Amino acid sequence: MKRAILFLITVYVSVPVILYLFPWILGQVIFAHLLRFPFFVDLSRPEDVLNHTCNFYLNTEEGISVGVWHTLPASQWEKSARRSPEWYRETLGDGTPVIIYLHGNIGTRAINHRVQLVKILSAAGYHVLSLDYRGFGDSTGDPSEAGLTNDALYLYHWVKKHSKGSLVCLWGHSLGSGVATNAAVKIQEQESAVDALILEAPYTSIGEVVVNHRFTKMYRFLPGFESLLWNIMKMTNIVFANDKNLKSLISPLLILHSEDDNVVPYHMGLELYEISLQTRRKLNTDAHVEMISYSASLGFSHSSIYLDPNLSGVVRKFLENLRH
Repeated sequence: MKRAILFLITVYVSVPVILYLFPWILGQVIFAHLLRFPFFVDLSRPEDVLNHTCNFYLNTEEGISVGVWHTLPASQWEKSARRSPEWYRETLGDGTPVIIYLHGNIGTRAINHRVQLVKILSAAGYHVLSLDYRGFGDSTGDPSEAGLTNDALYLYHWVKKHSKGSLVCLWGHSLGSGVATNAAVKIQEQESAVDALILEAPYTSIGEVVVNHRFTKMYRFLPGFESLLWNIMKMTNIVFANDKNLKSLISPLLILHSEDDNVVPYHMGLELYEISLQTRRKLNTDAHVEMISYSASLGFSHSSIYLDPNLSGVVRKFLENLRH
């Protein structure tokens, strides 16, 4: 018994020591890109899990190739059989809104909750492009905040080039919410505001998620541990500051958050909603800002908002209001 207790104490104490000696480990945990769930899906064959979908790759910068799935809107389903990637690309100019889906950490674009959401959006009449950032899935390279943001930016500009003026919406879930707002800020600075932003289970900053995680809470009473985490994130340039980004963004915004989210606390979504309302007042813009909250009794937690039977209606109402 004494040996078991001593072992547990040793393991417990070793975590902050290991983080101090090898700070890059925290980045690996945040991205969790090496957990390529589901393991036995061939990402080059999206038809195994998702109909009316084409797989292709983009070189977002020298030496970096990222995998993308393009899922067609319902209006194009019947025409899609045995069509080429070039045909899929041409359909982006059919006037239908395009949603660029930026997923969270862990796994690939083939994880079930991501596939189920894409099915819903496709059936609702939208093109959906699902991106695996560098280092994720079958994409090359190693992840970083700047790298993920650049991948999203490249895909956004690629879509804009081929969509002939169609509305383009960035949808970011969890980690992807930070990628989405980072990209939106750069786009707004360089040209004009992104057509629309949808943030699902968004956080204020990734650091706040880390220090409030169930695992790290076990260490918060240790002197200096929280400061260690913040210093490591600063050192590794992992910030993903949605709160800061939304203080300048003027794009129409829809936030979706479940009250029983066990990864990103619900209050963070509320805080971002309030920040966005303040931004609209401060900058005197009329861009639409909306938040949809889901009761804890529904059990949607962090990744199951796609189970809302009215989700397609919520998205349709939000996007259609932008066209009037």
